[in-house]
Amino acid sequence: MRVGLGYDSHRFDSARELVLGGVPIPGHPGLAGHSDGDAVLHAVTDALLGAAGLGSIGEHFPDSDPDLAGADSATFLAHAVYLVEAENYQVVNADVTVITETPRILEHAPAMRERLAELLHVSPGAVCAKGKSNEGMGFVGRGEGLAVMAVTLIDRIGDTDALHASLRTG
Repeated sequence: MRVGLGYDSHRFDSARELVLGGVPIPGHPGLAGHSDGDAVLHAVTDALLGAAGLGSIGEHFPDSDPDLAGADSATFLAHAVYLVEAENYQVVNADVTVITETPRILEHAPAMRERLAELLHVSPGAVCAKGKSNEGMGFVGRGEGLAVMAVTLIDRIGDTDALHASLRTG
């Protein structure tokens, strides 16, 4: 078993629509970024790549690549899952924390869990998505942007015991 940690942060950009965890969040400024700015998918992608020892999201999807301008970050995560599975690993679970003053994540968390589970090839019960405030401190507290932390657990395919099987089936 291997654990990966991912982190991402972006400034808010009122000219863009907000998408977190592959889920549109209406009525709130989006996130600046070279791709669609989905900090949740970026952090989970980084966590998966790190767990498998495959580098970082920036190595696989550099923001200097003009072909990635405005790209759907779900393609990044899908590619990371493909690479992890090609290394004979499978995702066991993922835990994501969105640190933001607004929007409130609670109402969007179920849809984010569903989308992340779909992309990670696990059941929604193996994914947690939640929000936390930064209590008014720093760039997040000032409402300039948000940050995301993600942790993933992967295991060798074929090494899945009853505990892992129960996580994957919900």
